[in-house]
Amino acid sequence: MTVLRRTVLSITLLGTLAACGGSSNPLGNPPVVVNAESTLGNQHLSFAYFQRCINPIFLTQLQAQGAATTNTCAGGGCHDTVTGTGGALRLIGAAQPVDVALATNTPEVIRATDIYKNFYSAQGMVIVGNPNESRLVVKPLVLNVFHGGGQVFPSQNDPNIKLIKYWITHPAPLGQDEFSPATYTMFTPADPKTGTCNTQ
Repeated sequence: MTVLRRTVLSITLLGTLAACGGSSNPLGNPPVVVNAESTLGNQHLSFAYFQRCINPIFLTQLQAQGAATTNTCAGGGCHDTVTGTGGALRLIGAAQPVDVALATNTPEVIRATDIYKNFYSAQGMVIVGNPNESRLVVKPLVLNVFHGGGQVFPSQNDPNIKLIKYWITHPAPLGQDEFSPATYTMFTPADPKTGTCNTQ
């Protein structure tokens, strides 16, 4: 290849790189990329709703599609915190509920309980406000992602999935923590002890 051809090819290549890179230096970094901010901000999921409506799902004997046996999500071999093989979701099956209305159950006291550890682990599988991108929804449905336990729920219309989706899409108001009484409207009547778990 002649020197002239190499020079022309080099100039053409640099011009092409400059057009792609968006900067004056074709070998430099592109301009700073700014991601859109979340419209939900830093909102917290409801602890009361988790404890009453979501944690029981983890303790229910379920049968994966096509499986001959049943197991709980919190069971050994699945997501049990000691013997589970199920990835990042870790659950304590013997976790006891706490009375969120009891004055002595301060946030600090509740955060030290096993049920809160389950809450903390489960919310790590969630994108607040976006159930269809949350592993707590897509994995047991096997929606474009592998789940070692197989397909646990038959469809998005499963009552358990509806509970999980409702929890994910109804965080506490901005600026309030996971113990906010404002989340009690997720129950009918609005009482985390006696109310039924809303799904819409």
